[in-house]
Amino acid sequence: MSMRHRRPHTALIVAALCLVTALTGCSDSGGGTPSSSTPPASASAPASASPSSPSSSESGKGEVKVTIKDFAFHPATFEVSPGTKITVTNEDSATHTLTADDQSFDTGNLAQGKSATITAPSKPGSYSYICSIHPNMKGTLTVR
Repeated sequence: MSMRHRRPHTALIVAALCLVTALTGCSDSGGGTPSSSTPPASASAPASASPSSPSSSESGKGEVKVTIKDFAFHPATFEVSPGTKITVTNEDSATHTLTADDQSFDTGNLAQGKSATITAPSKPGSYSYICSIHPNMKGTLTVR
């Protein structure tokens, strides 16, 4: 009979341990890894490189931002003045590049979350570019 009385207590202790384990496993004490891997500046940057921003970047005074996301460049086609700084940020999990077909500019390999800044060519013209790792990703930079 004493065994019967111990089983409910054992079951209660096991249930309490499971509950404590579940609760501590679900708590987030601010482990900053997810938050710090999503830089807010990059997330808002693509909005400034929307199709309406190329006209604002024509002055050459500012910096253009291109985001790589979902295996595509955003924006893929844009216009800048000669010498404009172009910051490219990779938001994909795969490594990418932004490389001119004529090799006049190249970010090199960009891992997830990494950025590189390139300078637009000084000679006006249309410059096709790709991701050298995924050549189906294409875009055009026009320098005026």
